[in-house]
Amino acid sequence: MKLKLLAAAVLGMTTATAVWAANPFVIKDIRVEGLQRTEAGTVFNYLPVKVGDTFNDEKARESIKSLFATGFFDDVRVESRDGVVIVAVAERPVITQLNINGAKEFSKDQLKKALKDNGFAESRIFDQALLDGAVQELKRQYYSRGKYAVEISPQVTKLERNRVAVTLDITEGITAQIKDIHIVGNKAFSQDKLLDEMTLTSGGWLSWLTKDNQYSKQKLTGDLEKLKAFYQNQGYLEFNIESTQVSISADKEHMFLTLNLNEGSKFTVADIKLAGDLKVPEAELRKLITIKPGEVFNNEKVTESVKALSDRLGNDGYAFANVNALPDINRDKQQVAFTFFVDPGRKTYVRRVNIAGNTKTRDEVVRRELRQLEGSVYNAASVKRSKDRVELLGYFEDVNVETPAVADAPDQVDMNITLKERATGSISAGVGFVQGEGIQLSASISQSNIFGSGKYMSFGISNGSVNKTATLSFTDPYFTADGVSLGYDIYHRVYKPYNSSSSSTTHYKTSTDGVAMRFGVPVTETDRINFSLGLEQTKVGTWSDSPTRYLDFVNKYGSNNLSLIGTAGWGRDTRDSSLWPTRGANIKVQADAALPGGDLEWYRLTHSQQWFFPLSKTFTLMLNGEVGYANGYGKTSTLPFFQNFYLGGLGSVRGYDSNSLGPKDASTGDYLGGTRKAVANAEILFPFPGMKDNKSVRASVFFDSGTVWDSTVSGSTPSSELRYSTGAAVTWLSPLGPMKFSLAKALRKKEGDKYQSFQFQLGTVF
Repeated sequence: MKLKLLAAAVLGMTTATAVWAANPFVIKDIRVEGLQRTEAGTVFNYLPVKVGDTFNDEKARESIKSLFATGFFDDVRVESRDGVVIVAVAERPVITQLNINGAKEFSKDQLKKALKDNGFAESRIFDQALLDGAVQELKRQYYSRGKYAVEISPQVTKLERNRVAVTLDITEGITAQIKDIHIVGNKAFSQDKLLDEMTLTSGGWLSWLTKDNQYSKQKLTGDLEKLKAFYQNQGYLEFNIESTQVSISADKEHMFLTLNLNEGSKFTVADIKLAGDLKVPEAELRKLITIKPGEVFNNEKVTESVKALSDRLGNDGYAFANVNALPDINRDKQQVAFTFFVDPGRKTYVRRVNIAGNTKTRDEVVRRELRQLEGSVYNAASVKRSKDRVELLGYFEDVNVETPAVADAPDQVDMNITLKERATGSISAGVGFVQGEGIQLSASISQSNIFGSGKYMSFGISNGSVNKTATLSFTDPYFTADGVSLGYDIYHRVYKPYNSSSSSTTHYKTSTDGVAMRFGVPVTETDRINFSLGLEQTKVGTWSDSPTRYLDFVNKYGSNNLSLIGTAGWGRDTRDSSLWPTRGANIKVQADAALPGGDLEWYRLTHSQQWFFPLSKTFTLMLNGEVGYANGYGKTSTLPFFQNFYLGGLGSVRGYDSNSLGPKDASTGDYLGGTRKAVANAEILFPFPGMKDNKSVRASVFFDSGTVWDSTVSGSTPSSELRYSTGAAVTWLSPLGPMKFSLAKALRKKEGDKYQSFQFQLGTVF
């Protein structure tokens, strides 16, 4: 039998050379030897020859090269025997197990994904070179988190049937901490001032919590952008960071940062011009440009002006308006002039509104919130308002709105709304603590999107030492097509301010059962009028040592009264956020009354205004004012004492005991409240020190003042009852609910006042 070795290859080779020349022959058959997992057909597909072809040295080399290129084999040999080509292969092992031990900074799934992105994963062919590259990629992932001491030890275990198990043992080490940050080249601002602009620090008293002294390449990149923005907002148009040096200690536990700056010159604005096809009167557009001639250059104002101009053109249908601020720099005079060049593009119309992702919520629930309609001129403000209104529904985790151009129709766009639904039903239970009221237990079950209709229903109970409630509510937000809402409430409330766990000495209790029907009428996008009408039965309990006015009222009007309760109110909310507002206002006016026909007749008028003014990127001024007036009328000559206003504590004048302001009963010392109230608060809100990028914690300093009085009580006047205080507060949106803490000092103290310097509220209470 004649056997000729045509070509051979060893591990890692991609080409082979014939050992000696073989005479060409016609292939009678092709056989494959050494396969364990790979199908023979796969080998035939990659071979450049077939039965009937003439085989020679060149074909042998091509065959070996093609099979090596698949990555399936460690070794490939080609032999001939009596016109038969024999392909002998040694398969590479397959990864059947991939284990990761010791990972804490990243989840195992994250690391496996990073490995897979580098071609290394279970069920794939094992390649030592790929493993080495994947290990290096994982190290880069750890380096990005500041873990430069990370060690990754791969272990490869051979298994039966040409398989392997790969185990990566990871020792993460500690995150490298920044030992020092040194800034070179700064002349206009001190190093401390510039460091205040950065997220990374060399450590502080809260670094154990904020981790702001742990080096991260991403954070450093962000800080460099912050420094650039800071300088350019102070006039330094040509500011540049020349270089950044990052060094690490020998033990890989400490980092040293050096930033080399070139501040350049400080520029002022010489002139502002508008050019291009304006489409809108120039005078109107100029009002939108916030940067003015003579001012110091401020890049943020330039960016805001460009956006305002684009948005204004968008409101007139120019969806693809392009505005560029072109600078003309005069370095000799250190001045810069800007020309805002306007290219409006075509006027655009919305062809279709497409909604996707709402598998539960009906289309109509989303469409009725939209302010941009199909077939109408594109309006950027309407698109934004539509997105805001859909988000405010609370039915969706994510709302994404895009307005892509329609193919072959340059004057049309589609409005595509992509939604990701969230669970709208909830069952919850909670525990809270309110100072002066004690522990509050609560539970609720609610569904804010019944059967995808947008209707709301809830049932909740709470059981505190002072307040106990049970409520059942239903609301249809679109009872009519134009947005008039209809709702119903059934409730039971017990208020007992006098008990062993309360600091109050108010000797009475009330038990109220009621039903009500509510209407809400939208007036504008931010204004709404609300009405309600209901029946309410109130039982009043007193003690033998209760104040005389309490006993006299019960003797005159009885301890069990049925009232027809009506309310009317108007509200306007223009805040930019309901959680952490920085601008806008929240205004409310409301009238509540026990209407004629019931056992009691009284009314309460209240008005509150809350304003937010941004002082800077991080500081916000909040001003709050409240006034209230209440009285009896008709058959009820005096206001029922349990409808009085009360002040003191969180929410009014901090530093004083809850509900302790105003007139007191001369004989019992009970806090009587009053028929008139006035409150004023001024508060500067800012990020908690050391946690400036944390959006869940906010600190403040405040000044509170308030008075509650009753002209029927001897000596009770607005000035005599006026109290004010100052202090600091912290609000934390914790996983358990909002938590509020305040430390206040009462500034106007009078004999008999009760003070409470530290006040807090934990948890959410119904």
